[in-house]
Amino acid sequence: MSKRILLVDDDEMVLMALNELLKPEGYIIDSTNSPKEALKKIAENTYDLLMLDIIMPEMNGLELCKNIRAKEECREIPIVFLTAKSREEDKTLGLEAGANLFLSKPISPEKLVAIVSEAMA
Repeated sequence: MSKRILLVDDDEMVLMALNELLKPEGYIIDSTNSPKEALKKIAENTYDLLMLDIIMPEMNGLELCKNIRAKEECREIPIVFLTAKSREEDKTLGLEAGANLFLSKPISPEKLVAIVSEAMA
């Protein structure tokens, strides 16, 4: 059975690029540019991995991650931040919010695919 990934980023181009990169690997991809919509999708579907941006309007990725981790049924889902933020302080905040991994953009496509595969193993 295919693994399902939810991508959350306010940049449509990033969502399109990630979709084009991950779909050929056999993953089922859902995406949204809205953290509030992401919470709705998480309530309606089961995901094997969540990939979040940090810098987003209405709710940042750190807040979104904390909201997700507060849900009992979401405590074990791997969460990966993929963000333009790259300071050590940002990484610490991301991991404290509940993320399993913190990746800074840009990242090579090959490395990203390998990390996604490993995160769901």
